[in-house]
Amino acid sequence: MPLKNQPFPARLGFALRGLGQALRTERSLQLQALAGLLVLLALVRLNPSPGWWALVGLASAGVIAAELLNTSIERLADHLHPELHPGIRAVKDCAAAAVLMAVLGALWVAAALALEILKRH
Repeated sequence: MPLKNQPFPARLGFALRGLGQALRTERSLQLQALAGLLVLLALVRLNPSPGWWALVGLASAGVIAAELLNTSIERLADHLHPELHPGIRAVKDCAAAAVLMAVLGALWVAAALALEILKRH
């Protein structure tokens, strides 16, 4: 079977397998997933408008996606070039910075939501 253009169920299986593998092995992703669960519980409790649900969902998904990409880049870089190398370090640092930026964006959304909730009360 060719590696490209697999049927959707196969591609979904690949994605779920990757997510499961990363969740089992990556402490950062485990923490991000826990934070996402806490955010979901907070949304249920605070009951914001659907727009806030969408913004928080997108921000949370962005953080998880960035963390998964960071994990992928780190694993590939370590496999291809296991010894320390300045170029590989720069790639891995940039990937980590992408996660940081996603987290800061999510925190921005959280702060705006908190201000909105405070205005209601």
